[in-house]
Amino acid sequence: MCIHINSHRLKKFKKMTNITLSIPEDLKKEMEEFPEINWSEVARTSIKQKIAHLKFLKGFRMDSEITPEDALKLGKEVSKLLAERYMR
Repeated sequence: MCIHINSHRLKKFKKMTNITLSIPEDLKKEMEEFPEINWSEVARTSIKQKIAHLKFLKGFRMDSEITPEDALKLGKEVSKLLAERYMR
């Protein structure tokens, strides 16, 4: 199922660009259960949040002196410790 997000202008006269979003049919049916929700706004908000998160990570990475190999090793150690903690 594809949903087309229409182009329009917001209150502040900001031009919007169109995108087409593909979603599974069952998700579309669930969305239809909530017709009062502006799903375009939900998608916009989610995209904005993801971009903000990625920018934060990019800045964090640029300031870090840790190597990618060290980061992977550290990540594995943290995952192992968390798994042990929650298996108790």
